Amino acid sequence: MTRILVTGASGCVGQYVSRWLLEHSEAELLLWLRDPSKLTAVAADHPRIRLLVGDLRETDRFAAELSTVNRVIHTATAWGDPERAEQVNVVAVKRMLQLLDPTVLEQVIYFSTASILDRHLRPLPEALAYGTEYIQTKARCLQDLEEHPLASRIIAVFPTLVFGGRVDGTSPFPTSYLTEGLAEASRWLWLARWLRADASFHFIHAEDIARICGQFATRAHEANREPGQGALRRIVMGQRAISVDDAVATMCRWRGVGRTPGIPLWPWLIEALIRVLPIEVNAWDRFSIRQRHFIHDPVSAPERFGRTSHAVTLETVLSDSGLPNRGKPRATRKV
Repeated sequence: MTRILVTGASGCVGQYVSRWLLEHSEAELLLWLRDPSKLTAVAADHPRIRLLVGDLRETDRFAAELSTVNRVIHTATAWGDPERAEQVNVVAVKRMLQLLDPTVLEQVIYFSTASILDRHLRPLPEALAYGTEYIQTKARCLQDLEEHPLASRIIAVFPTLVFGGRVDGTSPFPTSYLTEGLAEASRWLWLARWLRADASFHFIHAEDIARICGQFATRAHEANREPGQGALRRIVMGQRAISVDDAVATMCRWRGVGRTPGIPLWPWLIEALIRVLPIEVNAWDRFSIRQRHFIHDPVSAPERFGRTSHAVTLETVLSDSGLPNRGKPRATRKV
């Protein structure tokens, strides 16, 4: 029986991936997490699940288990605290790879972030120069993995903006930070409806991340065929790009907020808004404002790998999130 290790298994993406693997494979799952009480989408006592309870920085505690796994899906990450980010996002990854047995290991799916890649999926120099502690540690780890002896068995995946769970907490899955922010974002539509921005981005639902990872984890691992890359394969996960203006218009329709003739967000206006509104801006934020178009080619949805997406459009994401739709006309009651 194939044995798959999922790190960060109690997180939003980790639980979507674990549920998918339980439902679509016969693999034994080793779920590495810190707090078993947060595991809500899969049953901890399932006969094909074994929990590894501990911090990723305690890698050596699970040396025996790591030596037996055939596949790894590494979703665990850290941010906020620079020291912890370094230990979890760089040091622990190196140690985990050292403890894997290359005679039984078939594949590692390593989660990074699309923010560290440019349009053509090349490492972004600015990520190392002045990214946040999260961005910088992810960029450094990618550099190391490109030269790692196991690089040919590693698929580095780079999610774009991730939705998942529900704003009302009724989903068995944890709510992603982006989905949690939908309610707060909708409170600013009174202002956003007046503005226009020349910017665009990709998004992806955690269920679609699970479908892509599941496809990789349940098929024979192949050498990297992506053009312009080395042994390590880079996959940016996302739906087709959407403009910020289209995203705001969709949110306005969903929340029943009227769209108005727009005021272009000129650089001087952005600076004025930063000073007036309660917004903290660092060097990476300012780079992102200048960059504006965080898009990638190729960008991969489940369809690229022969599967069907759960959420292709932002409307589907909003419906799935449970954010109340105030734009729909109310049905009249028949007497």
